[in-house]
Amino acid sequence: MTLALKKIFAKLNRMSVLEQNTIASLLNEELAWKKSFDNSSNELQTLAAEAITEYKKGKTLPLNLK
Repeated sequence: MTLALKKIFAKLNRMSVLEQNTIASLLNEELAWKKSFDNSSNELQTLAAEAITEYKKGKTLPLNLK
C-alpha cells in the first residue's frame, strides 16, 4: 500500500462509521465505473468510428449549446 493511501486510511479511522461507509460506497462506485469504462474501449472505438463516418457523409448537425 502506498504512503498516500496509508495516510488516507489513518484519517478514515478517525471518522464515524457513517462517514467511513459513505466513503467506502463512493470508492466502490468509482472502481465499478473504472472497470466498466476500461471494458468498453472497443465499443467506444466503434461508436467513434461510426460518428466520424456519419460526419463525413454530412449526416450530422451542429451541436447548439445555447
